[in-house]
Amino acid sequence: MASMQHLAAMPLALVRASHPFPALTVTAVATGLAATSGRAAEDLMTVAAAVLAGQLSVGWLNDLVDAPRDIRVGRADKPVATGELPRSVVLVGVLVSALAAVVLSLPSGVLATAAHLAALGSAWAYDLGVKASALSVLPYAVSFGLLPVFVVLGLPGAPLPPAWLVLASASLGCAAHFANVLPDIDDDLATGVRGLPHRLGATGSHVAAASLVLAASMLLVLGPPGAVSGTGLVALPTAVLVIAVGLVMGRRPGSPAAFHAVLLVALIDVALLLTAGMQLN
Repeated sequence: MASMQHLAAMPLALVRASHPFPALTVTAVATGLAATSGRAAEDLMTVAAAVLAGQLSVGWLNDLVDAPRDIRVGRADKPVATGELPRSVVLVGVLVSALAAVVLSLPSGVLATAAHLAALGSAWAYDLGVKASALSVLPYAVSFGLLPVFVVLGLPGAPLPPAWLVLASASLGCAAHFANVLPDIDDDLATGVRGLPHRLGATGSHVAAASLVLAASMLLVLGPPGAVSGTGLVALPTAVLVIAVGLVMGRRPGSPAAFHAVLLVALIDVALLLTAGMQLN
């Protein structure tokens, strides 16, 4: 009976170990960008499936590699560390989802598939050790920067996306790295992980994340050719104001204001990113 219950709980444990929120977020953004940039309706499902499969492989590899450290700090929310999920099952999940990401990328074309594989290779490198180095932000810049490349190369004629779109996506990815690390920074330091956010500390990471989301805002508003849109005229000063208020209020000990400000501007940037896809039509 106990073994049957364990098997029944395994699918949910696999979902939890995959880092579902970031996986679904990246998938939704990529699919939305594909829709607004003019990818054919029948392509949207393969784009979504390819990106989701890749993100699952990254999430599962992360938990697999981190399991020894998670055990040392008593992470009860990590199924691999708690023994709810056998490592062999997670390894199979990594391999199957990685293969699926390759196969599902092929309908977008060889160049788009190569871009997606490069993005995944960068993310896997982060999981396998770069996260603990001073270059920890680099895989985020590469992987997020290549996301619009994968989407746009799948358009007829395999065009390259404009530089401002790639740089904006990379900036958002780097901001996500600093923001993601903050909640676990003490546990990471206790187990010897010293990525760039850990070296900068909480205050430095807040400032870095805020600067990067603002850089993304400016690129997305000022980068497209022609006059700045009405949306951009509202979004950019709003982003600056939100970050300024968040950093000032965040100076109080224990205040989450700066972190919340970064998240809010990141949401604005995602909306701008999706709108920017229309500039490619």
